[in-house]
Amino acid sequence: MTIEGNEHVLAETKEGVLYLTMNRPDSLNAFSPTMMQGLKEALGKAQDDADVRTVVLSGAGRAFSAGGDVKTMGDNAPLDIYEHIGELNELILTMKDLDKPIVAAVHGFAAGAGFNLALACDIILAAEDTNFILSFSKVGLVSDGGGHYFLSKLIGPYRTKELLFSAEPVSVTKAQELGIVNHVYRQEEMQQKVHEFAVKLASGPAVAYGFMKKIVDQALDADLATILERERTTQATMVSTEDHKEGVQAFKEKRTPKFKGN
Repeated sequence: MTIEGNEHVLAETKEGVLYLTMNRPDSLNAFSPTMMQGLKEALGKAQDDADVRTVVLSGAGRAFSAGGDVKTMGDNAPLDIYEHIGELNELILTMKDLDKPIVAAVHGFAAGAGFNLALACDIILAAEDTNFILSFSKVGLVSDGGGHYFLSKLIGPYRTKELLFSAEPVSVTKAQELGIVNHVYRQEEMQQKVHEFAVKLASGPAVAYGFMKKIVDQALDADLATILERERTTQATMVSTEDHKEGVQAFKEKRTPKFKGN
């Protein structure tokens, strides 16, 4: 998959995995309109691309992402900021709407909205050198990119407020303890481990994964009765899929299923 005319996002598909790399290493992959548009465009194409079963999001150079570009802060009018964050919001919603798992492969640090971009993914894998930081209060701002939402659901309101108020870095070890990070890898093995993890996801039942993602996200705000009914109606649909039939047949034949995502 290519993103024409967009040097801020690199895209490559292999073994069912779409690798998206934020490519502004000189600015520590701080967000730009071009980058956000490129990511949104690539995810839109991935939605309808049967060859893409899983997405991996990473950053080029020394870090995952520094989030907003601090060098340009203070120079923008309120309307400019409003529109910029509107673009970021569209990207976050596109990520959550994608019917395929998105894996954040984080190294160096993920700061501000860069941290929140990782939280918008479905799985976070991190190198052992990673630090996370919500640095908004240091420049007199509130979190954007969904940080208030994702973290309060994940670690509770009190810990979330502490992280937001203090703007202190969170080590990768602490982030894993809090349930923010799924797995931590040594720096030298990070790329290979991420690839293995993503390929394993890509070989799974894509349709089921898509529904699981949506139901889990809905469960953050819905009551039990709503989720039970969503599971009921979804399962009635799932039993007619080829993936389900293949899974049952593979179980009977004591072999690994070969899911096709349909």
